[in-house]
Amino acid sequence: MVKHMRRGVRRVVRFAAVGALVCGGVMVSQAGPGGSAHGTTGSDGTRALSADRTDDAGGRLVSALGASRTAGNWIGADGRPVVAVTDDRAADEVSRAGVTAKRVRYSMADLDSATQKLRSAPRVAGTAWMVDPKSNQVVLVGDSTVSTARWSKMKDLAAEVGGEVRAQRTEGSFTTRAAGASPMFTNGSRCSAGFNVTNGQTGFILTAGHCGPDGTPWFTDGTGSTRIGTTVQSSFPGNDFSLIRYDNASLDQRSVVDVGGGRTVRVTGVADPVVGQEVFRSGSTTGLRSGKVTGLNATVNYPEGTVTGLVQTTVCAEPGDSGGPLFAQGVALGVTSGGSGDCDRGGVTFFQPVTKALTALGVSIPGAKAQSPNPSIASGASGGSGIDDGVSTLDDVVAYAQSFGPGLAVIVVGFVGLLSTLTIRPRRRRYRGYSTGWG
Repeated sequence: MVKHMRRGVRRVVRFAAVGALVCGGVMVSQAGPGGSAHGTTGSDGTRALSADRTDDAGGRLVSALGASRTAGNWIGADGRPVVAVTDDRAADEVSRAGVTAKRVRYSMADLDSATQKLRSAPRVAGTAWMVDPKSNQVVLVGDSTVSTARWSKMKDLAAEVGGEVRAQRTEGSFTTRAAGASPMFTNGSRCSAGFNVTNGQTGFILTAGHCGPDGTPWFTDGTGSTRIGTTVQSSFPGNDFSLIRYDNASLDQRSVVDVGGGRTVRVTGVADPVVGQEVFRSGSTTGLRSGKVTGLNATVNYPEGTVTGLVQTTVCAEPGDSGGPLFAQGVALGVTSGGSGDCDRGGVTFFQPVTKALTALGVSIPGAKAQSPNPSIASGASGGSGIDDGVSTLDDVVAYAQSFGPGLAVIVVGFVGLLSTLTIRPRRRRYRGYSTGWG
């Protein structure tokens, strides 16, 4: 009787252990790095903090072949680089490098010429244009504030330029966005900290230029009780970046990005993004959001003035998100400039490239190295990824384990339970003539 009871207990424990392993696996897949619950907030809670990695082989080929034989590059649906080429020889060179080649009509030189013609026309607030290498066109966009008469003139200009330009309307209006990841307040308004930077002697915050001119004071709250610092260099319009000098040495000046929920992402690199790349933006209004890069070298005619050289994305943003950081895989890519739409309906958001801002301001992100936006594996690149995945120190290991949530603990308990049923057997009485392993 006791023996049968022991068998029943073993079966129950084994069943429970297997169930724990299955449930724990599901929980980890949802909470761990790469799962749907890791590092996301809001309506798009299916994005992982670690974006898909691809090598920037496409960018290197574009640089090597030149603007007259190529028309940009992007990341394809399969995660591998694609290069637009204008002749068969260029296509062969791209293919031999292990990268997909796509024949197109217009070269990057043609597309750049088209943007120059648009830029030389009278400025119309509410319009924007950017190079879309996938469609091999310059996309001219007019928001809801552009009158019918003015939009008609812009479409006529696009037709005059030629097939290189495609005109389309968009809902909402292009506006600068105030505020962001770590809120900073001044004179009744707010902006966000983008990245902590330094000139080797003094610490600064890199943020959007439209947040305030030189001399603007910044505080940690609306009451002005705790001072952060002062804007010492600003560029807007034309560009959209500024430097805030830390006046309070007690504030955190590490190379990290706040993504909400008490979590941070360590910044280890600086790069320009690639069309098709998945990216992340953090802001105090809408939290952590993700999307993809859809255009480069964008020109936006804000009501306050024109800004050029921006990155266009599908990441949503709302008033209160400006100046916040754009990043992927710990690589700093830009700071939030402006856009249209919101995080309920979606929209377009533009970012000031961080590489241009750092060069112009003569500063750097401590410990961050210039590199490809997603350095890694795709085209047979040898060696490591060049990115610190954050599992190196004891704190990093603990944080990494915690990121899996309770699912990891459930798996451990299930494994121990299963192991006990395999290694710990009930004591059996020995009967002469029968195998002790029977039953």
